Amino acid sequence: MEEQFILRVTPSIAEKLDRLLSETASSSEEQSLDLSFSEDGRGGTFVIGNEHFPASLLDLPCVVESYKTYDDCALVKTADIGQMIMVREAGDTAPDVVEYRHGLTPPMRDARKRRFRREPYLNPELVQRVEKDLLNIMAGGTVENADILSIMHIFDFVFSA
Repeated sequence: MEEQFILRVTPSIAEKLDRLLSETASSSEEQSLDLSFSEDGRGGTFVIGNEHFPASLLDLPCVVESYKTYDDCALVKTADIGQMIMVREAGDTAPDVVEYRHGLTPPMRDARKRRFRREPYLNPELVQRVEKDLLNIMAGGTVENADILSIMHIFDFVFSA
């Protein structure tokens, strides 16, 4: 399998990229195309010729499959794509999140909120107490101050996920 990602650019950058890729090899030698990331691995710079554009690596809300065909008849899966590199104009602000809210197509707009189950809130102290009780039971001991409803709530969450 190949490693792939989605490269999302603005229309003006897309025109420049299209011109660069459609030129002949001899005339494109003075034009360069480069992508480099900073120390954090999420922010970077996309370079076309002498122009620099800010870029961000974002996780997609769901995995997208890509396919390739060799004979225009049969499709072969080449990769699962889970990340997107978003290239912005110089003045645009960088997203402050790691995961992109939307999918790639209009039906997946605000996908995380509309299509996926919300994560339930669990009290961390309750989880630690139940974990400690389970370790005591596995060691051959007994449960201290057992509240059956809270234990059932934890088990219900663990086995429904």
